[in-house]
This record gives sequence, structure tokens and C-alpha cells, in this order.
Amino acid sequence: MNSIVIITILVVMFALIFDVINGFHDTANAIATAVSTKAIKAPHAIILAASMNFIGALSFTGVAKTITRDIVDPFSLPNGSVVILAALIASIIWNLTTWYFGIPSSSSHAIIGSIAGAAIAAAGFTSLNYEGFLSIIKGLVLSPIIAFVFGYIIYSIFKLIFKNNNLAKSNNRFRKYQIFTAALQSFSHGTNDAQKTMGIITMALIANGQLTSNDIPFWVQFACAAAMGIGTSIGGWRIIKTVGGKIMKIRPVNGVAADLTSALIIFGATYIHIPVSTTHVISSSIMGVGASHSLKGVKWNTAQQMIITWVITLPISAMLSGIVYLLLGLIF
Repeated sequence: MNSIVIITILVVMFALIFDVINGFHDTANAIATAVSTKAIKAPHAIILAASMNFIGALSFTGVAKTITRDIVDPFSLPNGSVVILAALIASIIWNLTTWYFGIPSSSSHAIIGSIAGAAIAAAGFTSLNYEGFLSIIKGLVLSPIIAFVFGYIIYSIFKLIFKNNNLAKSNNRFRKYQIFTAALQSFSHGTNDAQKTMGIITMALIANGQLTSNDIPFWVQFACAAAMGIGTSIGGWRIIKTVGGKIMKIRPVNGVAADLTSALIIFGATYIHIPVSTTHVISSSIMGVGASHSLKGVKWNTAQQMIITWVITLPISAMLSGIVYLLLGLIF
């Protein structure tokens, strides 16, 4: 078995491991509000999220094509499959580290930063497709800001509409709505996050000469959707605790507003083929809703810790993947 076949197998294996980790790392965000308000029991929420993530991942491929072509050119990247393998290993290390400490960092930032870092280590800064790369970074930066603003606006509208309603009755009603919004949010997560791994596997297949276009093979799409679903079924209790309670005390009406906001933002990004951080979007939606409800009700220390992690993820994952690439170079 030659080295190209071995590297391809390793890339697919690590990509699916990354997707499983992404499932329990990021998908926890999608069900955190519904679980924390007791709208749905955690085991049922996980089954719901796993199913909707799987369906969402099979529904679109536009974001996957963006990942395939907009960070680096897989057709011309030297040692491209080793670059991708290094990026996956570095992303997995960072995701597991932040998961262990219960910090909802961005898997999107990790994988995009890792691809860039390994590519730079392999071929210098000229290897990056700066127009596409900066467009992706712009989407990652702007999406949480938009989510915060939309969360603030949507919850402000909710307050006007339901200001005369009995609180207990409203809470019971919104708990039922939360089952729907949690499903919607999980579906939207699948339409965006699972596609990143599809794009990465496709990049490796192109780099190894096994594909001649950036069309996503169906087996890649199905395998990534299944891996995301399996990861979701494992659950991410550490992240659920942070997102579901440590940002603000969430009531059902808050949860519905936050879920609707984040689902709309993620769907919008998927529609225009831009990868976004679902972690950033969901957490920022909750902050926006919390700020609209009561500025004092938001635990800004937790928010500050999350923002710092978001900021450092790109450069740390880039440096880490560069080191991993150099180490892999001693083997391949």
C-alpha cells in the first residue's frame, strides 16, 4: 500500500473523528436552551438533535464547496493531503481541549485556522487564497455580531407581544415551542457545520488526484452526516452546562427567541454558502436575548471568557497545525 493511499485513509478517518467530536462539541449548543428550561428531557433532545443534524447535513453542499476552494487551492497545494491531515489532527486536539474545560469554542475557527496554518508551513503565505480566506473570516466575525443584534430585536418584539400574558402559562406554551425551535436549530447546524468536513475530505481527494472537480461525492456527504449524528448522540454535557446556564438564566421564552435567531442566521449563511461558527452564533443569540431582557442578567464574565477563546482559536490552531505538519513531514 503506497503512502498516498495510507494518507487518504488517515484523512478520511480523522475527518470523521473530527465530525464526531464536532457533533458532541457544537451540537450541544443547539439543544442547550431546551434542556436547561426542561422543555425536553436531555436523552430525547439528543435523539432529536442527532436526527435533525443528519437530515440537515444531507440537504446542502454549498458550504462544503466553499471550504474546498476558498482557503487554499487543492489542485496546486504541494503535499496537500498531509496539509489536510495536519489540520484535522490540530483541530481535534484543540476541540478536545476546549471541550474538557467546558468552553464553547468554535470548531469552525479551529479547522479553518488549522488549514491555513498547515498550508503556510507547507508552501508559505502565498499558498492562501486571500480573497476567499478573508471572505470566510469576515463571515465568522460578522455572524455573531448580527446574531447578538437579532437576538436583542427578536426578544424585544416578544416582550411587546406577550407583555400582558400570564408568565406561567407563557412559559408552558413556550416550552412546547422550544421543541420545534431546538429541532430547527439542529437542522440548521447540520446544513452548515457537517459540510466543513465534507469539504475537507473532498480537498484531500482532489490533492491526491482522485477527484477532478470540487463536487462532493455522495458517500462523503453521507459519511459526514452519519458521523455528526453519532457525535450528537454521545452528547456534550459540559458545553450544555455553559451555554444553557452560565451565560444567563434562561426561561422558555428566552430560549425560543435565541433558537429562532440562531437558526435564521445559520440558514442565511448556508444559503449564501458561507461557513459560520454555530457556537458563536448560538452563544451570541443568547447574549443578545439576555441583554434585551436585562443587562444585569447576563453573566458577562462567562461571555468574556468565551470571546477570548473565540479570538485565540484561529491563531493557536494555525500554529498547532503548522507544528503537526512539520512532525508529519518526518514520517511522510
